Amino acid sequence: MAKSAMVQRQLKREKLVVKYAAKRAALKEIANNQDLPMEERFKARLKLAELPRNSSATRLHNRCQVTGRPKGYYRKLKMSRIALRQLASDGQIPGMVKSSW
Repeated sequence: MAKSAMVQRQLKREKLVVKYAAKRAALKEIANNQDLPMEERFKARLKLAELPRNSSATRLHNRCQVTGRPKGYYRKLKMSRIALRQLASDGQIPGMVKSSW
């Protein structure tokens, strides 16, 4: 089980990403537009730098929905390998059985 503080920090980042997504996209559009003058593009870059760091989508990390574990994450199932194995062993995932030979 991950620290609850880390899970809460991740949730806070997710909220910030949603809150500032439109503003970030607009500033990036201005900053990357080659047709605009250099001064205007530079001002857009400065405004982009003033936004909170945690509002960037690249700072998000995939975490298990069951345990909050950040590593060994299956994107398709949105859970870690350990949680998947535990649920499969308990018979809570239909059609999945633990292999043995």
